[in-house]
Amino acid sequence: MSFSRRTLLKASAASAVLGGLGAPMVARAQAAEFSYKYANNLPDTHPMNTRAKEMAAAIKAETNGRFELQIFPNNQLGSDTDMLSQVRSGGIEFFTLSGLILSTLVPAASINGIGFAFPDYDTVWKAMDGDLGAHVRGEINKAGLEVMDKIWDNGFRQTTSSTRPINGPDDFKGFKIRVPVSPLWTSMFKAFDAAPASINFSEVYSALQTKVVEGQENPLAIISTAKLYEVQKYCSLTNHMWDGFWFLGNRRAWQAVPADMRAIVAKHINAAAVNERADVAKLNANLQQELAAKGLVFNQPATAPFRDKLKAAGFYAEWKGKYGEQAWALLEKAVGKLS
Repeated sequence: MSFSRRTLLKASAASAVLGGLGAPMVARAQAAEFSYKYANNLPDTHPMNTRAKEMAAAIKAETNGRFELQIFPNNQLGSDTDMLSQVRSGGIEFFTLSGLILSTLVPAASINGIGFAFPDYDTVWKAMDGDLGAHVRGEINKAGLEVMDKIWDNGFRQTTSSTRPINGPDDFKGFKIRVPVSPLWTSMFKAFDAAPASINFSEVYSALQTKVVEGQENPLAIISTAKLYEVQKYCSLTNHMWDGFWFLGNRRAWQAVPADMRAIVAKHINAAAVNERADVAKLNANLQQELAAKGLVFNQPATAPFRDKLKAAGFYAEWKGKYGEQAWALLEKAVGKLS
């Protein structure tokens, strides 16, 4: 196992400071053999970070302090694209990223975000804990990254606006909407004749506040925790995409950890993912009421006209071609015929 020079210097400094306090204190100061950084783009109050703190504590306890996970929420270590570069280079060891953004590196990773594909959560977990998820993880591994088995929930995405509610596909015409930096979103909203603008999440609030864009789309938990209701008036429950976060690891850093310790770390990360799914579901049940009390006006459009519009625009056929027959067959096995 190799230590960075910085880690060695920190350990030496700790030994020097604590040297006069007795051997047991020195041993404790040097106990964390692996101090790994885990970065994400969500606010500290989001269930992902609440569960990550529990998970880090559980990992530390079960490894007797040998493995320490430091959590950096809320884009503290950069934008999504920055952090993806860092996890690939080893600047950070772990990172959770939406498959839709990961698709800039692993094209198959965005397949769970196909517009209006998943009708409900049962269908999502059947696919992502089953054959479709296994296929995507295989593609992530081929790209040189480690990935945990369980995908974390980001939720079904809803559309907010400062100008008008979205009642049907025609309301998207000319609509200036922020989308993540991912071709799938751009493609879908262009199929609706909207005007999508790719903006990193860290800049979304200010883009809405300054009216660079009229609207955005995100799950209710993010609309709430990022306080987007302060700069938006309408929330249309379009449920247009389901989005989740893959828990990614730097391969060299992961393989440096002994196999028995890796099993402990993976066990707690995957358990935290399952707990976070339940938290988000619970949160969503209460959030509409809370957000309405804060001034957001809700409506729930029928989804069939949106799906029909995407089909007519050739959206499904285009993406079937991009993902390939195998991946598309696994998606349709879970959700039914799309194209």
